[in-house]
Amino acid sequence: MPGENLSRDEAQERAALLSVDGYEVSLDLRSAVGAAEAGARTFRSVTTIRFRCTEPGAESFADLIAPSVTAVSLNGRDLDPGEVFDGTRVRLEDLAAENELVVDAQCAYSRTGEGMHRFVDPEDGETYLYTQYEPADSRRVFANFEQPDLKAPFRFEVRAPEGWVVWSNGVGELTDGVWQFAETKPISTYITAVVAGPYHYVTDSYSRTFDDGTTLEIPLGAMCRKGLAPHFDADDVFLVTKQGLDFFHDHFDYPYPFGKYDQAFVPEYNLGAMENPGLVTFREEYIFRGKVTQASYEGRANVVLHEMAHMWFGDLVTMEWWDDLWLKESFADFMGAFALVGATRFEDGWITFANRRKAWAYRADQLPSTHPVTADIRDLQDAKLNFDGITYAKGASVLKQLVAYVGQDAFLEGARRYFKRNAYGNTRLGDLLSALEETSGRDLATWSRSWLQTAGVNSLTPQVILDADGRVAELSVLQEAAESHPELRPHRVAVGLYRRETGPDGETGSLVRYARVETDVDGPRTVVGELVGADAPELVLVNDDDLTYCKIRFDENSLATLRELLGDITDPLARALCWSALWNLTRDGLMPARDFVGLVLRFAGRESDIGVLQTLHAWADSALTHYTAPDWRATGGRLLAQGALKELRLAAPGSQHQLTWARFFAAVASERADLQLLQDLLDDSAKIDGLDVDQELRWALLEPLAAHGIADESALAAELARDDTASGKRHQVRCLAARPSAAVKAQAWAQVVESDALSNALVEATIAGFARPSQRELLAPYAAKYFAAIERIWAERSIQIGMDVVKGLFPSLADSQETLDATDAWLTAHESAAPALRRLVLEARDDLARALRGQRRDAATAG
Repeated sequence: MPGENLSRDEAQERAALLSVDGYEVSLDLRSAVGAAEAGARTFRSVTTIRFRCTEPGAESFADLIAPSVTAVSLNGRDLDPGEVFDGTRVRLEDLAAENELVVDAQCAYSRTGEGMHRFVDPEDGETYLYTQYEPADSRRVFANFEQPDLKAPFRFEVRAPEGWVVWSNGVGELTDGVWQFAETKPISTYITAVVAGPYHYVTDSYSRTFDDGTTLEIPLGAMCRKGLAPHFDADDVFLVTKQGLDFFHDHFDYPYPFGKYDQAFVPEYNLGAMENPGLVTFREEYIFRGKVTQASYEGRANVVLHEMAHMWFGDLVTMEWWDDLWLKESFADFMGAFALVGATRFEDGWITFANRRKAWAYRADQLPSTHPVTADIRDLQDAKLNFDGITYAKGASVLKQLVAYVGQDAFLEGARRYFKRNAYGNTRLGDLLSALEETSGRDLATWSRSWLQTAGVNSLTPQVILDADGRVAELSVLQEAAESHPELRPHRVAVGLYRRETGPDGETGSLVRYARVETDVDGPRTVVGELVGADAPELVLVNDDDLTYCKIRFDENSLATLRELLGDITDPLARALCWSALWNLTRDGLMPARDFVGLVLRFAGRESDIGVLQTLHAWADSALTHYTAPDWRATGGRLLAQGALKELRLAAPGSQHQLTWARFFAAVASERADLQLLQDLLDDSAKIDGLDVDQELRWALLEPLAAHGIADESALAAELARDDTASGKRHQVRCLAARPSAAVKAQAWAQVVESDALSNALVEATIAGFARPSQRELLAPYAAKYFAAIERIWAERSIQIGMDVVKGLFPSLADSQETLDATDAWLTAHESAAPALRRLVLEARDDLARALRGQRRDAATAG
């Protein structure tokens, strides 16, 4: 990535000097099909930029990453491309007050999901294109000023192969063989977009009549590859889209400002989705080829709504620089869940948020790289890495706390004023806080310092003292913080007291809440006076209803209750919060990992929420792989497989719980009999009533068979012949890399580390198959190879592929003090390495150190 970075200081200097009036971008994509010439396949990109300069005679630069530049002219003066273009920037000297820059370049198609990505469908040979830019890859497609605060209107025109359709942010029309697109509103470069190819396209429309009698009509579109068309449930996508548009119009009081609303599900996509106004892009895995659970549909709906929220938070009003990335991502993450619960059939969306989304935040906030929600983003590499659990999930959790603090009405009114004041502009933290202070009447400076400008997560623990009659004499909440981030914060929390119901004959039943108090926790110890005199609780749940962002801890009595009665908690959100707290105890080395596995074995079968159940399976697998003592792993694996098979057979035929247990059983199967059952299910020589072994489930059953040496290359080739699609190819590549052979591992390593021939999707699949927990000995030689290779990888590959390799191939399964020492040695010897690279290695080191602490805790229990 040499020369591709842009610093905040450079961006601020350029923003003070320049303002942009408009772009005209002409792309010739006819080269996407047919034979390629020698070298990289390229397309012609001609960009005209009209801009002003506050200091005539000054010098600046435009951004462009391209194999070659044919011509450059500035204010009618031809410049020598060899002199002004260095591969990443176009030098602009002697600027006038008003300027016109024209750059004619040959830009490269991408295979890494950055810039203009080109994909050839193996199923039918069709070629598909789409763009992905955030934070700074539009410069791979056209010359521009690549920073979010230099907004401008864009007008695109595209020449494409005959028979193709092209989409962009504005409405398009084909005239004389050229797709001409309506000029956009002023937007940032990173949210412009082009999608082109023989996509399957479905249309609908949305209409909204406002109180003043005006009507807003929004054309809706949704597209995918032709090969996925039979599986495309566009009606459900449109349903959620319309529900979201209604919800946001109800709450934001600002009409959707970008005309049409297309949603493109595209192949080999690095992200979940991207909020390009008028043309949102999604990973095509949100089109389900087989049976999935409601959690998958809920997850897709949440992403649709998250991206839609960005039309206001991020697109209409955009952060000035990536320091305030949270201004869009935290809000979109919160608003996605808020709209999911308020507008769609997924009324339990806050349970998923509490159980899954916040787990991402808790992990990120305990890494050495944790940062305040408002981060210090020095350059574009920093920005790329800050699309993380802090910026998204912690920020959203903090906003949920803010809603509890100031009230929902004041929060939404503040948002409405924020939109109207800053429409099509750029903002900082203070712009939002000032609007919220007006509407809430609260001084948010202290709140902001505690929640947005400091890092770390607090722990809240109840302390209960009973009187002689067995009633609560005092209940207090203790707040703690890590030594590295000692900030204690104000928390608006609910404290719930739970006990077993007693039947008419004295029998005990479910564990239910019988008292609840909302209170403000501030400082190291807060007494909850309202609960004095309450009956003695069996369980005290601080942060009941999940109002704040914290790690929940338990007093000894409550923890003992959970060990025996966790499955008896009737409220699904309370139950999910308890599971999350127990997982945090495990990760923190305060609960032996085998105890957590035991709780999953005892109580997961009673879990009604399918999303929580899937998370429990992932946590149990992680506990076994990383946190249990090595000499207990085989036993733990057998127990999990036995438990999974038991629940699989008990689950209602054809239910989503049955499917979830089937996938988990496949993931943990390792004994001969269990693997034989997987093989028999594939061969149709064994059946489980109601279990439909569709193509996606077949690959899930095949992967462990490949990893244990039962499904060989010919078996995987046969399965690919059965499923000769892009999805099938990804599955096959992952399974091939999973085989337990030194030669296989060497080949997979070479394909990812020594070559850049694989696309981003196949790099991801190869890495996923390479590292298998059952193959620790096979993987051991690659620890040293990893540290020898990563600095070269970071320098030579795109940042996305660099991140995938550095994170995905870290030797986490070589979980020993020796690997920890080797990591420290690399960090010591590479203090001048790219900060973003060092951050990734530091994070991996922290995960490894945490795993080793957990293993020692687990082993001590056994001893």
